[in-house]
Amino acid sequence: MFKVDIEKCIGCGLCVKDCFVKDIVLEDGKADIKNLRCFKCGHCIAICPVNAVSTDEYNMEDVIEYEKNQFSIDPDTFLNFIKFERTIRQFKEKDVEEDKILKIIEAGRFTQTASNAQNVNYVVVKKEIQEVRKLTLESLKTLGEHVLENSTNPLYKKYAKMWIKMHEDFILNPLGVDNLFFKAPVLIIVTSEHPLNAGLASANMKLMVDALGLGTVFSGFFTRACENNLKIKEFLGIEKNQNIVTCMVVGYPNVKYSRTVPRKAPNILWK
Repeated sequence: MFKVDIEKCIGCGLCVKDCFVKDIVLEDGKADIKNLRCFKCGHCIAICPVNAVSTDEYNMEDVIEYEKNQFSIDPDTFLNFIKFERTIRQFKEKDVEEDKILKIIEAGRFTQTASNAQNVNYVVVKKEIQEVRKLTLESLKTLGEHVLENSTNPLYKKYAKMWIKMHEDFILNPLGVDNLFFKAPVLIIVTSEHPLNAGLASANMKLMVDALGLGTVFSGFFTRACENNLKIKEFLGIEKNQNIVTCMVVGYPNVKYSRTVPRKAPNILWK
């Protein structure tokens, strides 16, 4: 429940004005949260100038007082940070520390979700990464064989042959060339009933990965292998109603880039 400390409340009405679902009213000069339509977004906590609002449903230790120098990022520097992002497929033989993994997930946890559902979940794979690789390659092999038998699309057939070859290479030498997870030490799999929520969380997680000096590749091969394959979900303990939205292959980069790259001009419609 969200509640107001009436001893602190000064009746400014800022929380009333900012409440999207109109669940807060002023009564006798004090804010009163009805907790009827509230979806626990926390705007009332964030906007109160005297810190009079709290909740017993979340950990209030998560709340940080705003200080401009601690919260502001120069826009041009931030844009350059984004432009310098690269997909990493070369990793050092070095483990990723748990505190860094948790910080990446924290970036996902605090990403906005539709209706404040907070329905994004995370699976961290370290010890079982070879078994996950095995299951994924088996699934891709089956999919590749189906594509070769039923598709005439040259791009699909190209990928199909690649998947079959990757599986063959794994069977011959499981510790050899790895074109699936690139011998990275950790996977972070992001799931949700709501794919957009998981996608937005993953985008912020990618920014944190780079800020921590790590690198990642989003494994589309893995997410493709998981489609209609309950075996992988069951092994990972992912519920059937969860969509596997992204698989972040994370590690320390074993490559150094010296500049950004060009991109297509944006397609913008001004109305």
